[in-house]
Amino acid sequence: MTESDMLEHTVRHSVRARCCIVGGGPAGMMLGYLLGRAGIDVVVLEKHADFFRDFRGDTVHPSTLQVMDELGLIDGFLKLPHQRLQMMDGLFGGTPVRIADLRRLRTKYPFIAFMPQWDFLNFLREAGQRFASLKVMMNTEAVDLIRRGETVAGVRAMTPDGPIDIEADLTIACDGRHSTVRERAGLRVEEIGAPMDVLWFRVGRKADETENLFARVEPGKMMVTFDRGEYWQCAYVIAKGQYEAVKARGLQALLDDVVRMAPILRSGIADVKTFDDVKLLTVAINRLARWTQPGLLLIGDAAHAMSPVGGVGVNLAVQDAVATANLLADKLRQGCPTENELDAVRRRREFPVRMTQRMQVIVQNNIISGALQGGDRPLKVPLVVRLITALPWLQGIPARLIALGVRPEHVQSNAAPAS
Repeated sequence: MTESDMLEHTVRHSVRARCCIVGGGPAGMMLGYLLGRAGIDVVVLEKHADFFRDFRGDTVHPSTLQVMDELGLIDGFLKLPHQRLQMMDGLFGGTPVRIADLRRLRTKYPFIAFMPQWDFLNFLREAGQRFASLKVMMNTEAVDLIRRGETVAGVRAMTPDGPIDIEADLTIACDGRHSTVRERAGLRVEEIGAPMDVLWFRVGRKADETENLFARVEPGKMMVTFDRGEYWQCAYVIAKGQYEAVKARGLQALLDDVVRMAPILRSGIADVKTFDDVKLLTVAINRLARWTQPGLLLIGDAAHAMSPVGGVGVNLAVQDAVATANLLADKLRQGCPTENELDAVRRRREFPVRMTQRMQVIVQNNIISGALQGGDRPLKVPLVVRLITALPWLQGIPARLIALGVRPEHVQSNAAPAS
C-alpha cells in the first residue's frame, strides 16, 4: 500500500472550497487576498506555522508597491519598518560603477523597499482577514493531489491533527521551486542553469556606519550588501557547487575575504560565529512548458524559478498572482475554468518570465561567470556597464527593467460588494 493509499484510509476530515492555493509565499498570499477580495471561496495552505525563514527575498519593487497602492493598502504597508534604495552603485575591480538610478523612473514609488518577507506576508494575511471568503490554514502541508479521472479535484494535506482533504474546483500551486504539487502532477521542468550559488548571512551594523555601495566584484569573488538599518545583509556569491570547498577552507578564510572586499563590515563580522550562521542559497533558473492540467494551475516559482540577479523573484510572483486574479476571478464564480482558460495565465505571463530569465542569463554569462573564474588578470568593467555609468540618462533603462519588469500587471479584478 502506498503512502497516499494509507493517508486515504486515515482521512477523517475534509474542507470544501472553490479554489485551493498551495503555498503561502508572495504568489499564494497575494492571490489569496485578491480572490478573497473578489468574493471567491478560497483556502490558502501554508505548511509552516509562521512565515519566518532563514532566506526569503525581501526586495519589494515599485511594481509591487503599485499593486499595493491599487488595492488601497500602501499607506499601512509603508508604515512597516523598511529601508529604501534608489541608486545601485558598485565597485568592479576597484572601479566605481552605477548600475541603475530609480530616481529617473516616472512612477509613483521610485524606490525598492527592503522589508523582511515575513512582514509582507503577515501584512497580507492580516489585511485579508476582513474577507469572509478567504481562509488561511497554517501548519498544513499538501502531500498529494486528489483526482477524479484526469481532473485535479483538490489536495490531500497533513496537519498537526492528522490528514485532511481540501476539495476544490481549482487547485493553484504556489509552493515554490521545490513544488510538491508539480512533482505529483508529473510536469516537466526545463532547467536553464546558473553558474553560481549564494551564501547569505548578517553582519552587525553600527548606527554611524553608512555606505551606498550595493555590489562588489573582484577576480574570483562577488558580494552584494544591503543596509538593513540594524545590520548588513550580505550575499556572497560562489561558483556553482563550491560550497563544500568554501567550508573546507574554513570560516575565517571566508570572513577574511568578506572584510577585504567590504572593510565597513569589519566591526560586525564577529556576528558570524559558525557556518550555521551562513545559509546556502542554491541558485536555479528553470520554467515549465506547461503550467496547467484540468483543475490545476501553477504560478510563481512553482512555474518558473528565477535567479537572484535583480532581486525580482518576489515581484514576478506577485505579478503572476495579479494576472491570475485578473483572468480567472470572474470565471471562478461559475466553477472551474477550462484548461484553455487556465492556460491564459501562461500565455499572459510567459513573455515577461522568458525575457526576465534571458536578461538574468546575460548578466550571469557576461559578468558573473567571468568574475568567478578568478585568475591574476585585473577585472575590466564590461562595456555596457561603462556606458551606463558614464551616461546618466542610460541608468533609467536597467532601473525600469529591475523595478517595473517587463509588462507589469495592474489590478483589474473587481472587489465583491460589501455585505
